[in-house]
Amino acid sequence: MTAAPAPLRIIFAGTPDFAAKHLDYLLTQGFNIIAVYTQPDRPAKRGKRLTASPVKTLALTQQIPVFQPESLRNQQAQDELEALEADIMVVVAYGLILPQVVLDTPKLGCINVHASLLPRWRGAAPIERAIAAGDERSGITIMQMDAGLDTGAMLDKVYCDISAGETGDSLRQKLAIEGGPALVRVLGELAKGPTSGEIQDDSLSNYAAKLERNEALIDWRLPAQELALKIGAFVSANVMYTLHTGQRIRLWKVQPDDIGHNTTPGTIISANKQAIQVACGQGSLNILSLQLPGGKVLDSAAILNGRADWFTPGNIFNHD
Repeated sequence: MTAAPAPLRIIFAGTPDFAAKHLDYLLTQGFNIIAVYTQPDRPAKRGKRLTASPVKTLALTQQIPVFQPESLRNQQAQDELEALEADIMVVVAYGLILPQVVLDTPKLGCINVHASLLPRWRGAAPIERAIAAGDERSGITIMQMDAGLDTGAMLDKVYCDISAGETGDSLRQKLAIEGGPALVRVLGELAKGPTSGEIQDDSLSNYAAKLERNEALIDWRLPAQELALKIGAFVSANVMYTLHTGQRIRLWKVQPDDIGHNTTPGTIISANKQAIQVACGQGSLNILSLQLPGGKVLDSAAILNGRADWFTPGNIFNHD
């Protein structure tokens, strides 16, 4: 009778809640997590006290050793990792670059849970870029990591539709649910021995650059459909805004309208309890909820009760 293979000794590397959901799934499935790597504690919003990442918080509740190096490029961090004698390292939104020596340290290398259908979107913000581009579907790709940027061989792939009105957070939550089972399938196969995976077609790739602050300023000259997609994609991490007399007005929920107009982009066409309608380069945008400087997110009716003068038809928002 052949003895069952020993359970994989797994290092888990990740930082945000998306990663913590994958770690939690592996723990509920009984996987042997011998150590967790996560980003160093960072100040909370508005510069308050240092706060542990969601992955660290979960690991500590399970008495899993936690490592938080500033970099994996120094010898001490590499020696610590090697001493763990891991079979494999699972990486989910970790946020640090893994040099080749680290990729080669675990017996089966390192695998990554990537929140897109590779090779479509490689890079830091695949979820937001997929929504903003108008993609009809996204997904999870489990890949064998190499020295390139999300260029490794694909070991498993699951698909997920991008719904109308999808936001970065809503798609991220859907993908987190899909990622755990896919990761378990791959680990099950790797426990039997190395696998080659499917080579990516580089000609089909796009770079999903991280979200930059200067992208949040709305350019009303763009088509309404394009703006609506971008606002929904960015609302989770880089809320888009327009300007009124130099004051930022953040837009949280919008709906595009294809009806034509002969008005300067950025002009308020109408304002009522249902929506504030603004002209775009093509069509118009109905603003359903927004946020004034220093205020809460409110629907258009509540905003108009307090600051109707800002949204008088004919007023023009700045876009540069």
